[in-house]
Amino acid sequence: MENQLRHMMAGSASLVAWVSVLAMAVMFLASSAVCRADGVTRSTSTAAGSPEAAKPRAMRVYIGTYTGPKSKGIYLMQLDLATGALSQPELAGEVTNPSFLTLHPTKRFLYAVSEIWGPAGKAGTVSAFAIAPDTGKLTLLNQQGSGGAGPCYVSVDKEGKNALAANYGSGSAEVLPIGADGRLAAATSVIQHTGSGANPKRQKEPHAHCIDLDPTGQFAMVADLGLDKIMIYRLDAAKGTLTPNDPAFAAVAPGAGARHIAFHPNGRFAYVINEMGGTITVFAYDGRRGAMKELQSVPTLPADFHGENSTAEVAVHPSGRFVYGSNRGHDSIAIFGVDGEAGTLKVLGHQSSQGKNPRCFGIDPTGTWLLAANQNSDSVVVYRIDPATGGLSPTGAVATVSSPVCVKFDAIP
Repeated sequence: MENQLRHMMAGSASLVAWVSVLAMAVMFLASSAVCRADGVTRSTSTAAGSPEAAKPRAMRVYIGTYTGPKSKGIYLMQLDLATGALSQPELAGEVTNPSFLTLHPTKRFLYAVSEIWGPAGKAGTVSAFAIAPDTGKLTLLNQQGSGGAGPCYVSVDKEGKNALAANYGSGSAEVLPIGADGRLAAATSVIQHTGSGANPKRQKEPHAHCIDLDPTGQFAMVADLGLDKIMIYRLDAAKGTLTPNDPAFAAVAPGAGARHIAFHPNGRFAYVINEMGGTITVFAYDGRRGAMKELQSVPTLPADFHGENSTAEVAVHPSGRFVYGSNRGHDSIAIFGVDGEAGTLKVLGHQSSQGKNPRCFGIDPTGTWLLAANQNSDSVVVYRIDPATGGLSPTGAVATVSSPVCVKFDAIP
């Protein structure tokens, strides 16, 4: 009797095991395919955590412009991350001269400066938009004054509590608190620069050209073209205030004209592109003190070019292995390799922007594609980035947008 009982229990265990296996197989088939009404079976999912499951197939691309007969504001396209193809541009939001854009950390809101010049230096504005999750279209929430003339840059702090704007015309910067609904409140801090630079034609007064947060989020860096300085401020995100840091600035060469700044992903190096000098200045960065120490200055132009030129944008590849800078005049993207230990740059080459006056370019978050915005030829050109060499290969994809001057990427929900 005891032997018969053991035999029955073993058979029952075997049956349970086979039922469990069958159930798992059914669950796998149900999760990996569905049968459409037309009877065609298609895959709907991949293994959890696999690269295919996590990798997005497309990105939204927002283009800021100078408005006029052919442009009404901010334009929207989709970038195919597999092929580099661009969809036809469509108007996402109507606003005057949105020359620089930034997205809120939640990706629910977009902010744009309106680069307007007027009497008493009070003409500029900053606009807040809500992003429609399904279409990416923009709905204006509200506007606030930029605190000066000719605002040319806007950024948002890491916590999404404040927008920071730089005014080129009046040489000033301000902080605008952001509400839970994305709307902008009136300025809680306004900084007015004073002084001049070495070039009497371009540097009679300050010209704040960008304001960006460092990787720690504690310091705001204002590149001032008129002063040849990166002014450094401590940001109190809770109060929305800027106070001068100690050290208060880092200098570039006299007459160089600091324009934009980009940080290395490791947070230890910063790269400042100088509009007038045609150079990129490399700094070691101490995030504890907000201090910058110059390491190197490299030209953005080939040695055999002697025409007129001014630089514009600078960006670090997500891998940290390459830095790119745009030349207006030579109409090219300069390509640099980064020494991983020292942070210094080595010229790798130059790629034609395939247009005129590449005021801006953007690198998508995957590091696969670079989009160059040629302001004077109304074109946005797509390049594939070689992950081994940093080289740029034009894909043939070109979008027509009138006076494109800013490129920003956003994931599709």
